[in-house]
Amino acid sequence: MTEPQIRFDDGAAYERMMGGWSRLAGAVFLEWLAPGQGLRWIDVGCGNGAFTELIVERSAPAQVQGIDPSEAQLAFARGRHRAGVAEFRQGDAMALPFSPGSFDAAVMALVIFFIPDPARGVAEMARVASPGGTVAAYAWDLFGGGFPLEPIQAELRALGVAPLMPPSPGASRTEALRQLWTDAGLEAIETREIAVERTFADFEDFWTVSLLGSSIRQTLAAMTSGDMALLKERVRKRLPPDSAGRVTAGARANAIKGRVRR
Repeated sequence: MTEPQIRFDDGAAYERMMGGWSRLAGAVFLEWLAPGQGLRWIDVGCGNGAFTELIVERSAPAQVQGIDPSEAQLAFARGRHRAGVAEFRQGDAMALPFSPGSFDAAVMALVIFFIPDPARGVAEMARVASPGGTVAAYAWDLFGGGFPLEPIQAELRALGVAPLMPPSPGASRTEALRQLWTDAGLEAIETREIAVERTFADFEDFWTVSLLGSSIRQTLAAMTSGDMALLKERVRKRLPPDSAGRVTAGARANAIKGRVRR
């Protein structure tokens, strides 16, 4: 039997669910990278362009190439982009369609655990980055409780339901990231943790937005209505509201950056 896979085929749904989280963590990530202006960027696994637009808004790039396997996500990215410096094309993170040294900065935002062979993905970023260029990524700490939907996943596990995971969840750990960057021959490697919080109007807002996530949607599809109701109440208890009824959820990512040898 074929194992179920996490697929992203709805750019608007992804924007409501993960886009907000991505921008929160991405803003911290870009500040940490402290890139210069006028650089050539590649955003590997750009999805619906949420992080690509952060690069455009905050880093004044000369150009950005966004690569992703999902044409539906790319269509959303093209529709949201207005500045004219970003181009989006379908492609594989393990076989980037660019010559060596084409970019000053190669980045992955919330992507590395989706790559079947993360080492090949990092090697490809290092290949297309110029000497002295930056190779960097951030990823939700899936095994450390850092995923934005951890309140739901924790209760699923408590109920004996295994949440759907990406192909390479271990690549999200700091130790694994450091080894990947070292094996790719990168230097000046640094890591950091990025912690963010997102506030929702109320629990129903959190629940509705969270269920737009591909992995959760597929996991819950096999549950009975009774089990779903039980799960929802258990998650509700994890997220007590403030005096205005709002609930705040947290997430945590591991980030890494390194430099291509000159």
